[in-house]
Amino acid sequence: MTVMVRRLPIIPVLFALASGLWTPPTIRAGAIDLPARLSDREFWALITNVSEPNGYFRSDNLVSDEKIFAQVVPDLLRRPRGGVYLGVGPEQNFTYMAAVRPSMAVIFDIRRGNLHAQLMYKALFELARDRADFVSMLFSKPRPARLGPTSTATEIFSAFAGSPTSDALYKQTFQAMQDRLTRFHKLPLAPEDIEGIDYVFSAFHLRGFAVRPAPTYAELMTATDEEGVSRSYLASEASFAFLKNLESRNLVIPVVGDFGGPKAIRAVGAYLKAHGAIVSAFYLSNVEQYLYQDSKWTAFCRSVQTLPLDAASTFIRSSNNRGGGFGFGRGPGFVSSLGPMAAEVKNCGL
Repeated sequence: MTVMVRRLPIIPVLFALASGLWTPPTIRAGAIDLPARLSDREFWALITNVSEPNGYFRSDNLVSDEKIFAQVVPDLLRRPRGGVYLGVGPEQNFTYMAAVRPSMAVIFDIRRGNLHAQLMYKALFELARDRADFVSMLFSKPRPARLGPTSTATEIFSAFAGSPTSDALYKQTFQAMQDRLTRFHKLPLAPEDIEGIDYVFSAFHLRGFAVRPAPTYAELMTATDEEGVSRSYLASEASFAFLKNLESRNLVIPVVGDFGGPKAIRAVGAYLKAHGAIVSAFYLSNVEQYLYQDSKWTAFCRSVQTLPLDAASTFIRSSNNRGGGFGFGRGPGFVSSLGPMAAEVKNCGL
């Protein structure tokens, strides 16, 4: 997405406790009655019931352009785990979900095209045995030898860089994804949804790691925090396995919805309250820029007020660092920052 222009409140990062000792994160308290698994019918009904009509954005946003999105992960890891993760857009959500370890995730986007992207990822997570299988299918590249559970993200993407793209593997994988979604899960996908998933998948097939020329997918997946620790969702088998499990239980819900719209966020909030759940994190990217431009930020704020929040519920943002900037990361371009949800939406529009 394009550059955030409005300075918004953040919480500074605490890199060490006063004692100098790190303590493991707590599990989020509260009576959570979320289902351990959604049936295929429940999964599709929830998507349908909370979604809004397909909206417009000026680009597809098939891949993130936020290269230093991983800078906030160390601080997220210090916060209570669990709860429900909310987000927007494509793959960057998976890295944050791997850190937050939610019981459920809901991914909003104004475009139905992002639902298509999320369904593509759902099928691939379920079909892949491990990270190397996942990358092989995502980019239609035969799996190189000697990749295993201890391979780093850099080693995986370096190995696949020399693997040729295969049209046959593309066709085989797309058919497997379609079968997974429509035959195994029996999702009633319309023909235009199948075409939309193919549109997203073909971009990875045709463009390879440069789905977005900069940063490339390889650069995103090998990104590190400020201490040089690899943080992407493909950095470890443990993170991949967590996401595969969550997707396999139909607990990553793609929703079509305008952040400034009347329905999607409020309907999700009502569902979560009915199940005694708390929102742990809400990744916004730089969507607030567009909400301000369209005079919709107050409507968004009031919708967020309807979500079940606690003192640890956290906004995750990306914004512009030109002219000094703020948040995590150095130099020009995007930086990532965290903010307290309940405090920020307490007095909407005042």
